[in-house]
Amino acid sequence: MRATITLTAAQQASQAARLAQVRPELAAAYGTALGRWIDDPKLLLLGLPIVTEGYRSPAEQDALYAQGRYGLLALNRLRLAAGLPAFPVGSAEARRIVTYKRGGQSHHNHQPSWALDVAHLQADGSVKWDNAALLLFSHLLLAADARIVWGADWNHNGRTDDEHFQDWPHFELVG
Repeated sequence: MRATITLTAAQQASQAARLAQVRPELAAAYGTALGRWIDDPKLLLLGLPIVTEGYRSPAEQDALYAQGRYGLLALNRLRLAAGLPAFPVGSAEARRIVTYKRGGQSHHNHQPSWALDVAHLQADGSVKWDNAALLLFSHLLLAADARIVWGADWNHNGRTDDEHFQDWPHFELVG
């Protein structure tokens, strides 16, 4: 039996808009990898890969940089100013560092973006950032274009355990 996860019209529009924000080569590689994923019923059991982020403004980047470094009040001021939702009081996520790049330093901050982030849509409509599924998707995306670097294997040596900072959902085009 084939797993079926279908995007709503709004989700399809959101995916198209996010992919329109990234470099054509990166969007094409993502499309190739997505097609290979969809053709494998076992992979689909892990969810449907979706782009959660393409272009990110410098203000959004600064708000993400503040995460894990600033107090909740200051962090939420930056998030709200950038158009991001505030963290609820006591949120453990607010204390987790998610980037080492300030606004203007990330490959997400270019138009079109040189980077995109991926998660997996589940059959129940939830979204998961599962490292095992991202590892499998990374193989397909890296095979689609050798110029892509994965955020869990920055040095491109096929290992994730030797990285200072692992950004599992992140893929960027270099060169």
